[in-house]
Amino acid sequence: MPVDVMADVVIDRPCKDVAAYASDLSNVSDWYESVESVSWKTPPPLAAGSQLDIVVSVLGRRTTYGYEILDFVPSERLVMRTSTGPLAMETIYTWAPIDDGRTRMAIRNHGEPSGFAKLSAPMMSAGIRRSSQRDLKTLKRILEER
Repeated sequence: MPVDVMADVVIDRPCKDVAAYASDLSNVSDWYESVESVSWKTPPPLAAGSQLDIVVSVLGRRTTYGYEILDFVPSERLVMRTSTGPLAMETIYTWAPIDDGRTRMAIRNHGEPSGFAKLSAPMMSAGIRRSSQRDLKTLKRILEER
C-alpha cells in the first residue's frame, strides 16, 4: 500500500517570499519539527540534480536521508526524492498565489514502503499528514512574523 499524503496552508505573504524561504532547504530545520540538520552534498543554489543529506529524528531514532532534487521551478514547485534512507519518498512543494499578499503552499509526500513498513503504511500516512500540517503551521507563523 503506497503512502500518498497532501497537506496545505494559506500564508499571508507574497508567493515569491514563501517560495524563496521554503525552497532554501537550509531553512527546513527551522520549520520541520523532525529535521535536525541539513548538509549540502553539492553546492547551492538549488537546482535539478542538487543533492543534500537531511538528518531527522522520529520517535527518538536519528536517520539520514539523502535527497536529490528532480525539478525546481522558482515560486512554482520543488520536487525531491530520497536517494538513501529506510523509506523511499518523493516530496513535492507547490506554491500558488491567492492574491498579491497570500500564498497557498502544499506539500505532497508519496512513497512505496517495502518489507515490514508495508504493514504500517496506513499509520505512517496518518503520522506524515499530522506532522506535515504542524510543519506548515510553523512555516506560516515564521513567515507571517517577518
